[in-house]
Order: sequence, then structure tokens, then C-alpha cells
Amino acid sequence: MPFFKRLGALLLSAVMMLSVVGCGAAGKSSEAKVKVVCTIFPEYEWTLEIMGDLAKDADITYLLDNGIDLHNYQPTAEDIMKIGSCDLFIYVGGESDGWVEDAIKEATNKKMKVINMLEVIGSSAKEEEVKEGMQVAEEEHEEEEEGPEYDEHVWLSLRNAKTLCTKISDELCAIDKDNAKTYKANLADYTEKLDALDSDFKELFDNASEKTLIFGDRFPFRYFTDDYRLDYYAAFAGCSAETEASFETITFLAGKLDELGADTIYTIENSDSRIAQSVIDSTKSKDQKIAVLESVQSVSKEQMDEGVTYLSLMQKNYDTLKADLG
Repeated sequence: MPFFKRLGALLLSAVMMLSVVGCGAAGKSSEAKVKVVCTIFPEYEWTLEIMGDLAKDADITYLLDNGIDLHNYQPTAEDIMKIGSCDLFIYVGGESDGWVEDAIKEATNKKMKVINMLEVIGSSAKEEEVKEGMQVAEEEHEEEEEGPEYDEHVWLSLRNAKTLCTKISDELCAIDKDNAKTYKANLADYTEKLDALDSDFKELFDNASEKTLIFGDRFPFRYFTDDYRLDYYAAFAGCSAETEASFETITFLAGKLDELGADTIYTIENSDSRIAQSVIDSTKSKDQKIAVLESVQSVSKEQMDEGVTYLSLMQKNYDTLKADLG
């Protein structure tokens, strides 16, 4: 397959780069006490929170810091090099990470610890779900016949976040025993914040008269909705590559808005809202509003410089939902 040939070339290039770096003068990266590589923003943010002030002396890499979507990411030779020499590598573990296995096999640091988030949550991992009314591509039907595809968006559950942060803390403690107490204390502080927001969401939905969300977009929030026993309808599944919805999908979602008397249809960030607007135009009242919920996976360096965090984005989702349902 062309992709794996390309990956092989990247791995070879990365190994050659590592040999050159190993013979040269040590830079900041090689002097860092702990080296961590994260594929997506939540992993990166959680690592920063758990390391606290110790993060200043560490080398923590966030591979998708240009804001690219996880499903479209392909590693560069530099990415492979960083993974191969790090102490801790954190990735999601779904179909989008098909390149990871070869990258790990070629790692120069044979003591590297690896966190596969889907493996960590174990039986809580959910298969990608095709709901009534969803647009499904022909290739997605073929993939279903090949075996289950797991929903990758585990980070949108605050309860999963607690489990995953605990795992990150455990691995950092094993790598850097001298600072284990600091990691555990920071984990405890951060867990309190996760619990507080989880409690706010639970209270919001317990008191909400409407417990169904309608998305004119992809739907990455299945772990989230399952936490709070919500129902949903959407144009596409969370990992779908589809961008055009059929007439049947649009009219189905419009019918659901009419049936439920809902006044809001949701999209995720960076959506052009065309599908959501088409759904609204197909309803009886044609006056619903469009609201945005953050999927939190791809946050750019510019956003981080502005102070965006995992918790701030999840809080933003809470504020949006409270305005609509509270």
C-alpha cells in the first residue's frame, strides 16, 4: 500500500536523523528529563496538568498543533523521530492511528512506555454507531463486514478523562520516580476539576426537559451522551468522511426537530453549517438556531497561546448546552 511504503521511508529517514543527532551536541530536547509525545490536544493538555511546573523542564510534543483533524493526520519523519526517542507516547488507538504500530516497532528507545487510550478504557470503548437517518457511505458498509470500528472520541467523556489522566500519572511516576508525589498531587487537583464539571453536566441534563441532541454534522459525542443518558440524531457518524448529506437524511433530521419541538440544531467547530441550515429550511417553522459544540481534538498553537484548555472547551460546551436546555 502506498501509505505504508511512505511510512517505511519516513521511518528510515527518522532513524538516520536520530543517528546524526546522537553524534552531535545535545540540544534542549536531549537534555529534557522526561520526553512525552501526544497525538491529540486532550492528551497534551492532561500531561501538562499532571506535570505542572515540571513540564517546563520536560520535552512535551503535541503532533497535531497545527489544528489538523486526527482522521487526516499522517506523520512526518520528524514526528517519527520524536516518537522513537521519547519516554512516553500517548495516542488514541483507533483506525486513524493505523500508522502507529510500525512507528513503535522502529523506536530507538526500547524502554518507551505507550498509552493506547482505547485500550486503557477497556470495556468502556464503544463501537462506531450508525443511527436511524444517518448518511452512510458504501465503504462504511464494507468496513462493518470486516469487523467493528471503535469510536475514537473517548476524550469527550469527562469520566474517561479521569481514567486516562490516572494512567498518564501512573506512567510518569514510573518514568520519573523522584517526582511521583508531585504527579499524584497534580492528578488529584485536576481530578477535582473534572469531577466538578461532570457534576454540573449531570445536574443540567437531570433537570432538562429535552434529552435529545440533533446534529447537522458529524457526531463525535457518543461517549459524552452515554455518560448522561442522552439520545441523539446526526447526519454522520463521528469518524465519517462524508461531507454531503442526502435528501433523506436532511428530511429525517428536519422531521425530528419538528417532532421534538427542538429549537436548536448542533454542529461541531469549523463547520460551514450548510447541512444544519438545510435541515432548518426543511422544518415547518424554519426558525431554529445553530449552536456549536467543541470536539476538542484539534486545537492549534494559536488557540493554546490564547489560553484554550481542555477544561475551557468542555466548559464552553456546558455553557452552550445550558443556554439551549437550561
